[in-house]
This record gives sequence, structure tokens and C-alpha cells, in this order.
Amino acid sequence: MIILSEAILAIKSDAQVSINAEDINQITWHDDNPTNITNEQILAKQAELQTAYDTKDYQRKRAKEYPSMADQLDDIYHNGIDAWKATIKTTKDKYPKWVI
Repeated sequence: MIILSEAILAIKSDAQVSINAEDINQITWHDDNPTNITNEQILAKQAELQTAYDTKDYQRKRAKEYPSMADQLDDIYHNGIDAWKATIKTTKDKYPKWVI
């Protein structure tokens, strides 16, 4: 889950804050919130970042299952591009890019 401080820093990268118990109503601004970032802006940015993270779940799952680059190159050398593509396709099919 995207935490509030990540959302705040995405809005203002040099913000100085502390947050008690991840509660939107318990943010302490150590730089006096000079840009007047609202709670609504923070929550909207948090939702936006969470959506972006969630939509790339397939990438994280694929990365864990792909063979190492050395193994992939070895596969290409010994078995050719088509065999390598078949190996990679298995993982791509298991974790499709677009899940409807």
C-alpha cells in the first residue's frame, strides 16, 4: 500500500512531515506546509500512486519468474531465439499484461 508520506513527497519532493499512525488528520508539517497541500490532494495522489502500482503487478510477478539474463542468453545460444521466446511466453501467459 502506498503510504501518506509517499503521496506527500510525490506532490512536493522536499516536504518535511511526520505522520502519526498513518492518519491523514495527524500530519505534522515541519516546513509549515508552504504550498498548502490539502488532505484531499494527498488522498487523491495516494489513490493515483496505488493505481499505478497495482497496474504493474504483472511486471513484478514476471520479473520473479524469468530466468536470469545469463540463463536467457545461454538458452538463445544453445536452443535459438524461438526456443527462448517459448520459454519467456510461458511466463508472459501466466501473468498477462491486461487482466479484464
